[in-house]
Amino acid sequence: MKKIFNLIMSIAVMASAVAQETVYPAKEYKGLLFIKNGTVHVGNGQVLENTTIEVRDGKIYKIGANLPIPMDDVKVFDATGKHVYPGLILPNTALGLVEINTVRASSDANEIGEYNPSVRSIVAYNTDSKLINPLRNVGILLACVAPEGGSISGSSSVVQLDAWNWEDATYKMDNGIHYNMPELMARPGGGRFGGFGGATAPASDPVKTGMEEIEDFKSLLKEAKAYHLSADKKETNLRFEALKGLFDKKQKLFIHCDIVRQILMAIDIKNELDLDVVIVGGLESYQVADLLKKNNIPVILNQLLNLPTLADDLIDQPYRTPATLQKAGVLFALNDDDATTRYRNLPYNAGTAAAYGLSKEEALAAITLNAAKILGIDDRTGSIEVGKDANIVVSTGDILDMRTNNITNAFIQGRTIELNDKQKQLYERYKYKYSLK
Repeated sequence: MKKIFNLIMSIAVMASAVAQETVYPAKEYKGLLFIKNGTVHVGNGQVLENTTIEVRDGKIYKIGANLPIPMDDVKVFDATGKHVYPGLILPNTALGLVEINTVRASSDANEIGEYNPSVRSIVAYNTDSKLINPLRNVGILLACVAPEGGSISGSSSVVQLDAWNWEDATYKMDNGIHYNMPELMARPGGGRFGGFGGATAPASDPVKTGMEEIEDFKSLLKEAKAYHLSADKKETNLRFEALKGLFDKKQKLFIHCDIVRQILMAIDIKNELDLDVVIVGGLESYQVADLLKKNNIPVILNQLLNLPTLADDLIDQPYRTPATLQKAGVLFALNDDDATTRYRNLPYNAGTAAAYGLSKEEALAAITLNAAKILGIDDRTGSIEVGKDANIVVSTGDILDMRTNNITNAFIQGRTIELNDKQKQLYERYKYKYSLK
């Protein structure tokens, strides 16, 4: 039976490889590009009506209501009656690392061992992933690709979603190290799946064990810091070399955790070792929003469409958390790590947050400028401002609304991106089959 299953999955993977979309990365565009007369949502809270954007050699050069458009050989896109947005950013994802969750051969997100700081997700990133083109069709143009598994998973990198290979895709290389904090809680009934995992109690105290693991992690960081401060290194330690960016602040430490006691430990790690820390997950971050603000720790809310962690919480508490963080002044971004929809609900997660306390522009910032700030790329992207890369999407309706989000044009660094994908091709195929054209 196992052999038959593996054969079926292999055939499925081969079929998908044969059926790749005939979509090619756009060539670099040197020249003038105008997106005229659209409603421009800057990404920083501003909305500019009937505005034209002038792009020169991939960079935003001018923004104004009545910009003159030369009659020379320039590209002009009429956005009259449409909405113009910064390209959306997926701030934490296994995109390009995991293709089919149930096929091990298509997954390259995990490495053997607990401490793997030298693992670099960027070199495993697959630019031919079937998941990339559908993301562009909802407005997602950039993503932070992160490894998974172990205690220290490795380093993430930011990629732009239109490239031939990982070198072309790289937008910011090795921007952070990812650490998975122990749970620090006992599951009811014991076992891996709580009450369904068996009636026996765990052999050891998970809180005590977790705290010991955290102390081991801190000791590793202290040793790595001492290694880098040492003027005389008799031998090279690859593990310590991979952590160097944390101490010279070229990299951030992304700590994956959800509950309050984990977040408090993350704050302790930041202050004790003087690191730039980002919380990834943050389901209970609303309870310590003031502490996060005081310690200048941003949050990536990994999945908005979730259940609360506590029985006494409001059933819609995860939907309300963004507004709580916004009110407290915490820098936060929204994410979508749903293995079913494969990240395509990112704009609609922001739309849900807008229905539960955020304004529409605050929700947009949570998937554009805020995400860019957290990932360290806000000097280049995240908003439609002069001097930044022209990472822009145009929609006939509200990009945060599933009913009206219809991307008609997309630009990455000024290049006009093809918006075709397998889903669109199948739609056209069966329209033709049933004479619906």
